[in-house]
Amino acid sequence: MSSVLVVGGTSGIGREFARFRAERGDEVVLTGRDAPRADTVAKEIGALRGIAVDLSRPHDIAAALRGVGRLDHLVIAGVSRDDNKVTEYDIDAALRLVTLKLVGYTEVVHALQDRLHAGSAIVLFGGQAKERPYPGATTVATVNAGVGGLVNTLAVELAPIRVNAVHPGVVGDSPYWQAKPEKVLAALRTETPTGRLATMADVVDAVDFLLRNGSVNAVELNVDGGWLLG
Repeated sequence: MSSVLVVGGTSGIGREFARFRAERGDEVVLTGRDAPRADTVAKEIGALRGIAVDLSRPHDIAAALRGVGRLDHLVIAGVSRDDNKVTEYDIDAALRLVTLKLVGYTEVVHALQDRLHAGSAIVLFGGQAKERPYPGATTVATVNAGVGGLVNTLAVELAPIRVNAVHPGVVGDSPYWQAKPEKVLAALRTETPTGRLATMADVVDAVDFLLRNGSVNAVELNVDGGWLLG
């Protein structure tokens, strides 16, 4: 049995991973921005508890995580969708996302460093906008590229604790992509060498692998069916 904290575990892939590990019998704590929702989701999936953590408010993170105990696995999956073109630049939106994804992620690790141990492992969430940006991905592409730098420096600073990142491609059954028109998804499937889009189960499996394999460190793992080759 492992102790697991999933930051950003109330929806999407974060929730699926928290559910997967709770059903496997691990001691799972999850976080979300809203305390009642975090508590509700924790009860629904069989996690120990849910707590409120807002990654965009890094000064409050340490206090919010004070009750978390010794950790084997830490997954930071909190994300925010951002549509921000450089031609119509929203500075406040950019500052929020940069703070959430880079400062917030780092502060979570900083706040929990005394509860990690030599055998602990961390997985951060990036995304493939860093490789295939689109109009409006100005900030998203930047912060996801920054996750790679963060992985490297944390792996050095925290050694022997392992730190890796997962970069999902288009996850066809995620709430975000399920809401897209079928013709959009069909076009994306034709651009993917496997002929299928990644699933949340695929990403969950990838995260679990990164946490379990003791020789995988400072790796950025793409989960996209080869979509980047399209």
